[in-house]
Amino acid sequence: MNKILPLALLALGYQSASAQLVTESFGSGANAFTMEFVTIGNPNNAADTTGAPNPAGSVAYTYNLGKYEVSRGQIDKANAAGSLGITMYDMSSYGGNGLNKPATGIYWLEATTYVNWLNTSQGYQAAYKFSGGIFQLWSPTDAGYNANNQIRNSQAKYVIASSNEWYKGAYGNPNGSWSNYPNGSDSAPKAVASGTDPGTAVYFEQNGPADISSAGGLSAYGTMGQGGNVWELNETPYDGINNPTSEDREYRGGSWNCYGQYFDSLAEFLASSNYGFPYSLVNGSMEPLDSYFPPFEASLGFRVASVSVPEPSTGLLVLLGLSGLLLRRRKTGTL
Repeated sequence: MNKILPLALLALGYQSASAQLVTESFGSGANAFTMEFVTIGNPNNAADTTGAPNPAGSVAYTYNLGKYEVSRGQIDKANAAGSLGITMYDMSSYGGNGLNKPATGIYWLEATTYVNWLNTSQGYQAAYKFSGGIFQLWSPTDAGYNANNQIRNSQAKYVIASSNEWYKGAYGNPNGSWSNYPNGSDSAPKAVASGTDPGTAVYFEQNGPADISSAGGLSAYGTMGQGGNVWELNETPYDGINNPTSEDREYRGGSWNCYGQYFDSLAEFLASSNYGFPYSLVNGSMEPLDSYFPPFEASLGFRVASVSVPEPSTGLLVLLGLSGLLLRRRKTGTL
């Protein structure tokens, strides 16, 4: 990822790992859409030993994390382009089903289906393994098998953010320090219904989530909505061990309808010390937070990470070289 690519490859849209903001395109025609990613640098950073779990947030590589949560419009277009059949929660009672609203009510397995399509539609390896519609671990005989993470194929480009990847993007700072909240500060963000002012977040019993691009101030790395708006599913199981396949997944970050019955402050839902909650992978059941508050489906979403940029094949390099040679010869009138 840190190698300098030839100028010809950069002209085709390849981005270096040092890029701060990367825009990726998916689909085509009426189903075309883009996703913005923020580069999370400082590889091999020291873990945070003040949050939860402890330690947390150490990532050995540079990666790109979605600047925003996945939107309803992005799911709609992926559904249409790939016949994915992903369902979303009807948010008519909680601010509406606008295309730029976060995609809520998506089960973990549906999130993996979406991410797999992002990969395969671009010619990359699927991140998560399904056989006969059943989610499975990658095996040692599979290309891209990683013994340290048997859930994720190492040759995939797009993934659901792991616990450490998500944590670093939310609470990390480019200089290696850590913050208590995903706004680059140890002070709780101000609760708002929407907006982009620094030091704000969408939480504290709002009427519904904000648009993904108006979900409060940015983290130190430049992501939005990792505190509040909607809870976000992580790739990592709640116990931190990536097997077996039936384990509950964690989710973090708080949401627009934080309820503080068991907390001294509603902002604690957003803090680095709040270690998500287990979420059922097997049957996708999601219980209401409280009889007086919206069901959990209305406040659960996810974001995508991009963990690698596979180098182009030798054949592509040769083709680019020949194209350049032919172009030069045509300009000089020789073939």
